[in-house]
Amino acid sequence: MLLPRILTAIVGIPLVLAAIHLGGAPYLAFIALVIALALYEYGLILWTGGRKVQRIPLVVFGLFMAFIAVLERIPLNQPQADHLLPLAINAVILGVVLWEVFSPGRSLERLAFTFFGVFFIPWSLAHLVNLRDIRPNGEYLTYMLFITVWCADTAAYFAGKTWGRHKLAEEISPKKTWEGALAGFVCAVLLSLVIRGLLMPDMMSVPLALALGALAGTVGQLSDLAESIIKRSVGVKDSSSLLPGHGGVLDRFDSYLLLAPVYYYTALFVGMSLK
Repeated sequence: MLLPRILTAIVGIPLVLAAIHLGGAPYLAFIALVIALALYEYGLILWTGGRKVQRIPLVVFGLFMAFIAVLERIPLNQPQADHLLPLAINAVILGVVLWEVFSPGRSLERLAFTFFGVFFIPWSLAHLVNLRDIRPNGEYLTYMLFITVWCADTAAYFAGKTWGRHKLAEEISPKKTWEGALAGFVCAVLLSLVIRGLLMPDMMSVPLALALGALAGTVGQLSDLAESIIKRSVGVKDSSSLLPGHGGVLDRFDSYLLLAPVYYYTALFVGMSLK
């Protein structure tokens, strides 16, 4: 499985970095595609495991919530703009509930799984767009996020295989170990400092770089486990086989589900202060 994993990374990593560099519409389209595929895979693994979910509303309302997550931070200079997010949430609630009311075999379980997918996946991943749009260094911040997560995952994988003895969460992800998690954390923190030194030495403080690295090394790994709960609950190993050696798009972007919003708000509110 290592060779397909490496080949997929050789092709995929330059594409992701190019999308980040281009920003604007190309990056927005890339993240929208990721969200759409992740939502599709979420619905697919639930159906594979015999769980009910509204597959069409899941994608439609999910993309709608992702759009609102991006639009909501833009100053619209209209009094109604303050009510945009509550309005969107109510529209989703209305739409999903009415879809269930007029569907055969009405199911509370189907409602619950649909709502969870709509708000957990697209709302979270849309913050990858918001992070890229932080001025003046959103591009570098996004590079930092993706690269630290990639390298932390790789460090955790190889350290776990080499030295792993103590299981991290055996009932959720049997191969993950505390030794691997520690290696991933250390890698994320050190790499954040390196990237800060190379790309933003005069625009990011060392404490902020340490904080962002620590978030990538902890919340990123917890987010991975959160996605594993979904798969294990229905007896599925991978969200799909779309990416050889990596599983599906949801598997590849699972670290960002909890991490992207936390990372974005930390960078936004702590700020790109001078060292």
